[in-house]
Amino acid sequence: MIEPHVPAPPGSRPSWGGSGGSGGSGTPPSGGRGTAARLPVRPGVGRFLVLAGVFVCAACGLVYELELVALASYLIGDSVTQASVVLSVMVFAMGLGSLAAKRLRRFAAAGFGAVEAVLALVGGSSAMVLYAVFAWTGAWTGGWGGLGADGPRLLLVAFSLAIGVLIGAEVPLLMELIQRVRRQDAGGAVADLFAADYVGALVGGLAFPFVLLPFLGQLTGALLTGTVNAVVGAALVLGLFRRDMTRRARRLLLAANAAVLALLATATVLADDFERAARHAVYGQDVRVAVRTGAQEVILTGDTDGRPLALFLDGRLRVRADDERRRHEALVHPAMSGPHARVLILGGGDGLALREVLRHPDVRRVDVVESDPGLTRLARHDPGLSALNEHAFGDARVRVVADDAFSRLRTTPTGAYDVVISDLPDPGVTAGTKFYSQEFYGLLRRVLAPGGRLVVHAGPVLAQPRTFWTVDATLRAAGLRTVPYRVGARDTGRAPGPDRTAAGTGRAPRDWGFLLASRGAPALRLDPAGPRPRTVTAGSLERDARATARTRIDGLPPSTLVHPRY
Repeated sequence: MIEPHVPAPPGSRPSWGGSGGSGGSGTPPSGGRGTAARLPVRPGVGRFLVLAGVFVCAACGLVYELELVALASYLIGDSVTQASVVLSVMVFAMGLGSLAAKRLRRFAAAGFGAVEAVLALVGGSSAMVLYAVFAWTGAWTGGWGGLGADGPRLLLVAFSLAIGVLIGAEVPLLMELIQRVRRQDAGGAVADLFAADYVGALVGGLAFPFVLLPFLGQLTGALLTGTVNAVVGAALVLGLFRRDMTRRARRLLLAANAAVLALLATATVLADDFERAARHAVYGQDVRVAVRTGAQEVILTGDTDGRPLALFLDGRLRVRADDERRRHEALVHPAMSGPHARVLILGGGDGLALREVLRHPDVRRVDVVESDPGLTRLARHDPGLSALNEHAFGDARVRVVADDAFSRLRTTPTGAYDVVISDLPDPGVTAGTKFYSQEFYGLLRRVLAPGGRLVVHAGPVLAQPRTFWTVDATLRAAGLRTVPYRVGARDTGRAPGPDRTAAGTGRAPRDWGFLLASRGAPALRLDPAGPRPRTVTAGSLERDARATARTRIDGLPPSTLVHPRY
């Protein structure tokens, strides 16, 4: 809560409450409550500089918040939960910081300088510290249910709490400083302060996704933000309000900021080396490709010295070369039993589902709708990945469209495809929830030709039965009839790479669950005139379908855009 400034009564003389004035000369320190500060510039210029400082500090504060949300979503998954936890803790802490700052208002200049130095260090280093804990301990798995025993998650909450307290402490101190520059009514001062604060937050909020994240990355972006925060905070206090502090206080503040800047600068110089070391700690020593495409981080490991290739997307194991054929044959071949001249693949930027489709010689056209063109470029040109997909993107029948699957389907003609293969991220990933909604399946039903089939990868049946059967309920709510089935992964123990990943999914799933759907009753079989799969048979599909049916959970509501159930 901001207390209004109360000017001293006319004719009264302020009480300085101490002797150590500027430079320790015994001159009373200016800027005590009820007095205007002795500024090195005119009051109008001083007021502008304070508001400019508010603007920059607000921008930095919002970058810290967004950086914690983004990092937590990447390391843990479920962005809605992570955003809710980080932002709610941070807003609560801002209230605590505002209350705590009331005790510092008498020393507003020194207090604000100290707050900004600490905030720059804590906020600027938060991404690197959290990523280091994740990379070298791998203790981010298991959801929030075990919060009490989960040190890294408590560290995330601690950073949110600390940054929130420091951001909350800024406003009362800045309110005091702006009143010392030029006295005005409390309402006008609050309006000016919050106007600069909100505009700064807007700039920080836009800079994070459009400038810092794509061009600098999370680690360097956070460190640079901390550097700006420290420089602006120190410049404002030491340049404008230096007469409010003793010589000793100025020296301490200058030394503290110099130490903070040195630490941030050192971390920035070492950021690339740190990221490489952390990546090796997470993915193993055989990381061959590590790129951020703009949509996601793509990691390729293995394919050298006998190590099988593994593809990770945003930390989640997507492909394991020694086991991927079981998944993609089970995904594609049952859907290809029937007319299949026109095929649509949603996702599948690695080209592996496409490889299986193209094994059917009577396919005339395949449209691949992949939102990340960087992944398809890698699948075309990387020697290991292109060999694994048998150079499928070089086939003349293939057309790749870089677009969002939902948007693309809304403009697709009715009955355009005989087969639709949904090879999208698991429904447990928040960003992909809309691709498992009743509305999305309604669009897919519309683009199916008469007698057409849709197959959906719906996640592991054994590990996430409720999620799997919610997908089934959602497909049926969209007017489709379904046949559920699964295929077990080879039990090879550890995945070829880390035994943990950013989403805790470094170990390959024990099974993959699928749903074959159509307007009529779909038949789970293989095309007798088509190519023979290497890993699945008609008998194994039938057995797996019976085993999958025994896990059924009835009565689950469908998932919709406005009420996601995953």
